[in-house]
Amino acid sequence: MASANTSWSEENFSCSICLDVFSSPVSTPCGHNFCRTCITKFWDEQVQSKCPVCNKIFDVRPDLQVNTLLSEMATPFRKSLRAKEQPCVEPAAVPCDFCTGTQVKAVKSCLGCFMSYCHTHLEPHQRVARLKTHQLVEPMDRLEDRVCKKHDRLLELFCKTEQVSVCQFCTETDHKSHPIVPLKEEYEVKMAQLGKIASDVQQMIKDRKQKIKEIKDTVELSKKDAEREIADGVQVLTALKQSIEKCQDDLNQMVKEKLKSTEKQAEGHIKEIEQEIEDLTFGSSEVKQLSLTKDHLHFLQTFRSLKNPPPTRDWTTVEVRPPSYVGTLRRSLDQLEETLNMEMKKLHDAELKRVQQYEVDVTLDPDTAHPKLILSEDGKQVHHGDVVKKLPDNPKRFTVHIFVLTRQSFSSGRFYFEVQVKDKTGWCLGVARESIARKGQITVTTETGYWNIFQNNDELIFRDNPAVRLPLRAELQKVGVFVDYDEGLLSFYDVEARVHLYSAIGCTFN
Repeated sequence: MASANTSWSEENFSCSICLDVFSSPVSTPCGHNFCRTCITKFWDEQVQSKCPVCNKIFDVRPDLQVNTLLSEMATPFRKSLRAKEQPCVEPAAVPCDFCTGTQVKAVKSCLGCFMSYCHTHLEPHQRVARLKTHQLVEPMDRLEDRVCKKHDRLLELFCKTEQVSVCQFCTETDHKSHPIVPLKEEYEVKMAQLGKIASDVQQMIKDRKQKIKEIKDTVELSKKDAEREIADGVQVLTALKQSIEKCQDDLNQMVKEKLKSTEKQAEGHIKEIEQEIEDLTFGSSEVKQLSLTKDHLHFLQTFRSLKNPPPTRDWTTVEVRPPSYVGTLRRSLDQLEETLNMEMKKLHDAELKRVQQYEVDVTLDPDTAHPKLILSEDGKQVHHGDVVKKLPDNPKRFTVHIFVLTRQSFSSGRFYFEVQVKDKTGWCLGVARESIARKGQITVTTETGYWNIFQNNDELIFRDNPAVRLPLRAELQKVGVFVDYDEGLLSFYDVEARVHLYSAIGCTFN
């Protein structure tokens, strides 16, 4: 076999069609050499058989035979080049468009030819002057998508109006009046946007993971609250059950003891009466027997010795009275009520402690205060001033009802606050919707968006339709207000006595 001449280059053994080292080289009658596959494919696509190099036309397609000598000389070059190339295209890599058989990975893509080339087939672009002017870029797939379908030109610009890629001709026709920028410039803008989107998406993912954690923590807390509520309920109800059972046992024992005492008294009287009957019966038999005798002497002698009837008790004044059970059950229930009150006080105290953990800091809003009200500088106190102050007209201000709202508002969750009402003869407090009417006369009920209690002299009332009158506690000094917005629950508490005053359920706060 011939060896490769080191003075000859790869160019001497390259097919002018595929630009690769000859594979099964054949010679045409005009003396030019090609790969058998390349020249055959070329002629199949032509009307006439002609030489791709000198354009000589052959009337009859030549019967080509492999040039054995040229094939042997080209083989070492082919092996040498294949050793330099990557043997195959990796997944997701761009293949060379000119390789036949096993495709080799492309090292560059040409934006002038719209083709991708491996190291071997890229050589003409590094040697031929005309090809050197072509723009070479990193390997790109689907180069046909980079060509304008209308003008068959490279898409190298971007229309900001229609947000599409355009060629140079597009900027002179359909997009003539539109702002146009180079693809690279728009790429950098979009990359910056993409970076922000990626950052936003990561933040959204983080936020949602945090929300999942919050939900799970809430469920876990709810489980603990439920377990504690059940435990407290079991403890209280068990205590009540035991108290009821003890009350029932005490009642039964008391009634039975009274009945037993009455039965014992009756039994003693009966025994005494039966003894008297027995004695009288014996005396009666002697009298009856003497009354039957006809002997006068014997009768008189016996009558003289006849005993007088034994002394007896005056039973007309003796009676067995049934025991009185009046008040027995009531006294038992009073004891049960005392136990129940003790348990209720414990329950109220525990309930108040739980709601106080939702305490919020609120301050009064002077923009809502009626002109007769005087607010402290810190917004924590309010007094009735009797005199109507001249204040700026504010759509949030009450004009007839002497009310004031807080600066803070709530649209979800739970919150609790306390109001000191000590030494006040009249007051009103609670919560209201933000959308309530504030001008002129107002009907203050739950239907119009007000949930509050008020004290006027000796009355404590929850404003509803109809109004609910509550027991007035003389020592009422501080009122606690708790709202569970989502559950629609509102509760009032006597903070000092740690007693529940009233709860409204099913409230629609929104």
